[in-house]
Amino acid sequence: MASQNRPSPPRDGHRHASVPGRDEQVARLEEEVAQLRQAVASHAVIDQAVGVVVCLHQLSPADGFTVLRVTSQLANTKLHAVAEAVIGWAHTRRPLPAPLKEALNEALRTHPDGGTAGS
Repeated sequence: MASQNRPSPPRDGHRHASVPGRDEQVARLEEEVAQLRQAVASHAVIDQAVGVVVCLHQLSPADGFTVLRVTSQLANTKLHAVAEAVIGWAHTRRPLPAPLKEALNEALRTHPDGGTAGS
């Protein structure tokens, strides 16, 4: 039975003595959880941007991701920021910032199945 391995609560109402290193372990785990939550949120934004590129340029999801990654590299901009700009463009139809538009157009031009980015 798993409960046999758990320490019993103190009978006098006081907390158990702190386990050495436990506070540091808890802090590390809390930081890791925060990083994982951020990664999941970032991944969702990137997936949405891949969907925009896939839809507009009739690429596979893998190719759409490659186009965004190359755009990020050409524009020297974090992939997440490129993804946010692409999603913003899709929602508002306002032009992409010039450096991103040029980088996206270049990534699409150099891709075997590419086209041109939205104006």
